[in-house]
Amino acid sequence: MPAPDLASGTDAPDHEFSFSKADFDRVRELIYKHAGISLHDGKHAMVYSRLSRRLRETGHRSFANYLQALEASTGAAGAAEWQEFVNCLTTNLTSFFREEHHFHALKDDLKPYVGKSVRIWCCAASTGEEPYSILMTCAEALGPGASVQLVASDIDTHVLAAARRGVYNADSRGLDATRLKQFFMRGTGANAGRIRVKPELQRWAEFRALNLMDQQWQLGEPFHMVFCRNVMIYFDAPTQRKVLERIHRVMRTGGLLFVGHSENFTESRDLFKLRGKTIYERV
Repeated sequence: MPAPDLASGTDAPDHEFSFSKADFDRVRELIYKHAGISLHDGKHAMVYSRLSRRLRETGHRSFANYLQALEASTGAAGAAEWQEFVNCLTTNLTSFFREEHHFHALKDDLKPYVGKSVRIWCCAASTGEEPYSILMTCAEALGPGASVQLVASDIDTHVLAAARRGVYNADSRGLDATRLKQFFMRGTGANAGRIRVKPELQRWAEFRALNLMDQQWQLGEPFHMVFCRNVMIYFDAPTQRKVLERIHRVMRTGGLLFVGHSENFTESRDLFKLRGKTIYERV
């Protein structure tokens, strides 16, 4: 099917589904309310492409009809459909050791925890490459007998399921031969060309679904480090501040916050001070 022309926010004649500007505005309002994601006007085509798959799966013939049913849904089935709606509109771009300078810094920052326990939170686990990169760095920095607790969360339940499985292509970007041998098992037969994270690394991770817009985060003891990278770019300024305040509350004083390369929180100096390249220290 040709890509929809939604620059004007009006229906094009080759649309499979009716999708008006009012529909887009309604989607934008709902995803902001439920996930804090701020969609700008240039996201018409993305919204149409991603949600149209859900319309096919649910049998709805227009966005208006689907959104009306979504807002009227209740109970477990309603909660499940809201989750599918959010899953469709989240972005999951990741790779092993992405923004590599963070992992060089992490290795140094872990030195004080040799022989001690360290708690880390990865706010956007996606399909698992980031949390497993953190854990590989912990294993390298802390050595045998390391005590690591990693909470790896994401709002998207589909990608979180993939993270729990820990199965990837053997040629995944960011992995060298040494780490492949040390931290992964190679598949054979029908699984040739695939790799699985070794259990001794995976046991340090607890994967859980979590929406950063939730009022309460049940995360246990305060964290020494938090990775919240390339998440805040999808939030507007008030939402960013709200999430930063909540992250501040679940961290230890002096704990480190790792953020994405395009994220800057120097306006929140009362919460975090810049410690290095896109690394902040909790005050």
